[in-house]
Amino acid sequence: MKKKSLTTPAVAMVAGLFCLTIAETAWAQDLKQQYKVVNRSLIPGPDSGSIHLNEVDGVGIAWLSGKEFTTGSIEFDVKGKDILQHSFVGIAFHGVDDTTYEAVYFRPFNFRATDPVRKAHAVQYIANPTYDWPKLRADYPNKYEQPLSPAPDPDQWIHVRILVESKKVSVYVNDSKVPALTVEPLVNLKGKKIGFWAGNTSGGDWKNLRM
Repeated sequence: MKKKSLTTPAVAMVAGLFCLTIAETAWAQDLKQQYKVVNRSLIPGPDSGSIHLNEVDGVGIAWLSGKEFTTGSIEFDVKGKDILQHSFVGIAFHGVDDTTYEAVYFRPFNFRATDPVRKAHAVQYIANPTYDWPKLRADYPNKYEQPLSPAPDPDQWIHVRILVESKKVSVYVNDSKVPALTVEPLVNLKGKKIGFWAGNTSGGDWKNLRM
């Protein structure tokens, strides 16, 4: 009596899963070399070419290894989620160390808020550690944070372009030709580190970085 063997479709499925596992493992190892991750775990994201940072207490940053940025354009796609106070996603630049940097980030849960106060807090500029959002909101209300118009879907990808000049930072979202936020930098940092930024209790997805 002949022994039964796996059918051709079954063999193909097992082989495909094995190859996929190898590819995912290789990519995960490659990601570890591309980023220096602070207070987060970084894994391949749900979309091709994307990365994901998990949700934990405190700020998290995935600094790009071997990359420097001073002035010019930063473009990337980012996705948070529509959960109140649990989605703060953006990018840090001019990083000196893990606590001294400038950043632009978004609060997706405020994109389409019906409360006008919340809606006005959709995109934010900060310069840590001196000028975090509480100080900016208290001392410079409605200057370093603004709404987004038209308001994007808070659960979908948005495209971000940040133009960083010596005396101005301008933030453009999706196809808008008008900046959603324009500010004068509050510091003159000499750092050149750049990386994806996630706020307290927040994770998110990033892809397509160009600078």
